[in-house]
Amino acid sequence: MNYPPFHLAFPVRELDATRRFYCTILGCTEGRASDTWIDFNFFGHQLSAHVAPEMCSSISTNAVDGDAVPVRHFGVVLGWSDWHLFVDRLRESGIEFLIEPKIRFESQVGEQATCFLVDPSGNALEFKSFRNPDLLFEA
Repeated sequence: MNYPPFHLAFPVRELDATRRFYCTILGCTEGRASDTWIDFNFFGHQLSAHVAPEMCSSISTNAVDGDAVPVRHFGVVLGWSDWHLFVDRLRESGIEFLIEPKIRFESQVGEQATCFLVDPSGNALEFKSFRNPDLLFEA
């Protein structure tokens, strides 16, 4: 699978904590910026964090495989070994997981490794990997 990069703009409370989280914790690089927004290279995709604290709301959840999964979230699908290395790096950083790293739907179509984090503005992020990436869109 080779898809073009996506672009996502999302609200944040302020830029300094956002910059630290996305660059220092997640390993993104910073692109263009102003005093009201920052672009990040998010695993080859463009994220634009815009200051809009009034739009940063609490997290609503739905039940998925025994977890309270944030309804509004975004993230990236990594390769299986890359996901494990990334999670190890997150653990070493001392990050607090919203949903701890785990294998979901084990031995089923859609088996995946997943974990959730929350950025300083309350935006939920999911990092996942499929044991068999060909099953990404299988029902």
